[in-house]
Amino acid sequence: MTALHNRRGVIAMSAGMVCFVLNDTLVKFVSDDLPASQLIFLRGVLAVLGLLLLVYATDRRQFSRAGLLHMVDKWVVLRSMLDGVASLVYLSALFHMPLGNATAINMSTPLLIALLSGLLMGVHVSARNWLIIGLGFVGVLMVVQPQADGFNAWAWVALAGTVLHALRDLSVRFIAPEVPSMVITVGTALAATVLSGVWSVFTPWQAVSATHWGMMAAAAVFLSCGYFFLIKATRMADMSVVAPFRYIGLLTAVLAGYVIWGDMPNPLAWCGMLLLVGAGILMLRLHRQPAYVSEH
Repeated sequence: MTALHNRRGVIAMSAGMVCFVLNDTLVKFVSDDLPASQLIFLRGVLAVLGLLLLVYATDRRQFSRAGLLHMVDKWVVLRSMLDGVASLVYLSALFHMPLGNATAINMSTPLLIALLSGLLMGVHVSARNWLIIGLGFVGVLMVVQPQADGFNAWAWVALAGTVLHALRDLSVRFIAPEVPSMVITVGTALAATVLSGVWSVFTPWQAVSATHWGMMAAAAVFLSCGYFFLIKATRMADMSVVAPFRYIGLLTAVLAGYVIWGDMPNPLAWCGMLLLVGAGILMLRLHRQPAYVSEH
């Protein structure tokens, strides 16, 4: 990869992370007025439409008959279902806790992938890697603060969603390389939409205002753009260069949480975030892993 490609990849990765946080910010804001199941379902419908338009505008060949058949591959289906459940769990937590804290917990995904690779897949994990993983999870506990006054139990729900995201990313290793990336992305968006639609049947619906529709449409656009920029970053640049810039999302989330809701992490949470980010970057640098991102 050339220096120019790497610079463009850094810009794309940073833009993608900002887009994902803006999506989370908008859906969290709307969650004050709409039930979680209804909100996730309606946002999902708009997101699927946005992704289909993105595919049509960029590379419609991915959705040839052969490409669509990949969507029912057992590993693609498993990944889609894991992602759908993970998104429902994580977003449910996000609606009940500060944006910055939820994002920080979700940033532990690369560490969880390394941990689960050793526990579930028999991958050798060196003592150095165990130390990095341990430091990262000390950082997570400093953010969660289970013994603190005003502890939000939804933080554990956010961590459960993050574990599911890590399992989702591990399942990608079993998907054939010829399966188009956007086919996988649309499949996972469809899964989250269908699951939330089933969930919404059992919860009362609220009237949706024009403002709500506008914010959900904007969230869907940001989500689609986030996927687009992420794919561009992973294809044009060296991942050891661009992967650390995924943590731009954490800074954006803390800023958005403060500006909109007045949430500011306490000093212990700030230290935990720094420890978590440091451990994550070190793990990514050592292993040149892809930039794992929560696809909400």
